[in-house]
Amino acid sequence: MKDIMGMMKAASEMKGKMEAMQAELAEMVVEGRSGGGMVVVALSGKGDLRGLKIDPTLLKPEDAEMVEDLIVAAFNDAKGKSEAEMQRKMSEVTAGLPIPPGMKFPF
Repeated sequence: MKDIMGMMKAASEMKGKMEAMQAELAEMVVEGRSGGGMVVVALSGKGDLRGLKIDPTLLKPEDAEMVEDLIVAAFNDAKGKSEAEMQRKMSEVTAGLPIPPGMKFPF
């Protein structure tokens, strides 16, 4: 019975930590860059687009396809950084819990 009470307490603590972490992720902003910094995308920790900056020298009609590719690359860079930060924070929250390898949070 003692183990069940300990598990319930640990689950309650983890829930509080996860809620705090999710709030922190919503406020976090990660920047992704491409084209040597000519395109910058800012995402929240949850992947919401917060900003987009394009160097004015790229805004020529003949360069439209290149600019589109740079935007996608910058977005993917920011998303990768955001996901890595989320996994790092999640590992802090779940440290010490017997979680099977490969299981990712949030579900």
